[in-house]
Amino acid sequence: MIDAPPRPRRRRYGRIILVLLILCVIGWIVWLVISAFSTPKVSYAPDDARAPEGTRIKVEVLNATKTKGLARRATLYLRDRGFDVVGSGNVTEQRATTIVYDRSSHPDWARLVARAMNAPIATRPDSSRYLDVTVLIGADWRPPPLPFHP
Repeated sequence: MIDAPPRPRRRRYGRIILVLLILCVIGWIVWLVISAFSTPKVSYAPDDARAPEGTRIKVEVLNATKTKGLARRATLYLRDRGFDVVGSGNVTEQRATTIVYDRSSHPDWARLVARAMNAPIATRPDSSRYLDVTVLIGADWRPPPLPFHP
């Protein structure tokens, strides 16, 4: 009796590779579906939450998180909405939520900034700062996904 020649192993490897590719594609599709439904929905400011024409609202933006560059992003965001951001930086205080401080007893101006940042307002008058509003950026604030206008 003559033995049949052994089957080439290429077919077996080809099938294994094909199955692995199919599993990868299925896994990728499942990941896309899950991430689409589990992404937190962030609401951004309404379009009318901007500084009125001809009014200079002086704002200070302070990053109260460990995320680097958040004050800069918030500065660009507020400037894009017409606010005059005169200072930005970091503070050692860590906050979970963003808060807007009314420094010049102009509650309407603080309300406009708070609407732009989706944050609550607290009144803390301080005439020595020469500011109208201070924004403490908390960990809950996310910059909008759209690019800022130069």
